[in-house]
Amino acid sequence: MPFLTEDEPPRGVPLDVIPGVRRVVARNPGVMTYHGTNTYLIAQQDGLTILDPGPDDAQHVKDVLNAAQDQPIRRIVLSHTHHDHRGATAALQAATGAPTYGYFRSASPLFTPDIPLHHGDAIGDLFALHTPGHASDHLAYVWTAPDTGQVLFSADHVMSWSSSIVNPPDGDMQAYYASLNLLLARDEVAYLPGHGPVLWHPRALVAEMLAHRHRRETAILDALRTQPATIPDLAATLYAKQHPMLKMAAERNVLAHLLKLQAESTAVEADGVWSATL
Repeated sequence: MPFLTEDEPPRGVPLDVIPGVRRVVARNPGVMTYHGTNTYLIAQQDGLTILDPGPDDAQHVKDVLNAAQDQPIRRIVLSHTHHDHRGATAALQAATGAPTYGYFRSASPLFTPDIPLHHGDAIGDLFALHTPGHASDHLAYVWTAPDTGQVLFSADHVMSWSSSIVNPPDGDMQAYYASLNLLLARDEVAYLPGHGPVLWHPRALVAEMLAHRHRRETAILDALRTQPATIPDLAATLYAKQHPMLKMAAERNVLAHLLKLQAESTAVEADGVWSATL
């Protein structure tokens, strides 16, 4: 897939992304987070909106507060409640007094939004889109940027540097397919993801991501038609990952595909062994 790369960004400083938007990249690089989580500072009419406070890291909170440059932080918005996006929320709220916003049905017992959001809700001139799949409480946000047009803060649903893990039970492959199709029907000019650089002309990558998932599903079914298999066997055959974290992610993605196939009555499981029904 045509993923993007970028040099490691400077730490502790706000980086211009598009007019009205800056990002501070958290100090949590890794195989699942690339250079780190993007915390976005969005200039709205009444002050700043912070989108995704990032991991629980006191230095990152200081970096975000310094990046505000005395502009008032009016609200703290979460895309979803995975720890690398949610962890700094309490500390940032304690420092600013700003209310928190997030999906009305939080997937984490550690977070309940002050202002719950549903699909289509507005936060000033931001609009929430419920895009489950990677996480059940995942929201993307549409914003009309000055001199740019409509952009989408796509968080971890669509990233410019990598595909997303779909990790059951909170991750759901059927929902992930539906959310990709939702985005394919839209025409934002750029995506600002939760990790990695801005993605211009994003629909081509979204279409390829969906096609890639369809190919993976077909490969899993073809393998099961040859012989029943366990999830580790399928992951080793289809992904060939060596890093332990990536091997785990591959197995969780395989499980997500299998659960989708099971729901569609094309695969069954018995004692950890999966078989095709057709």
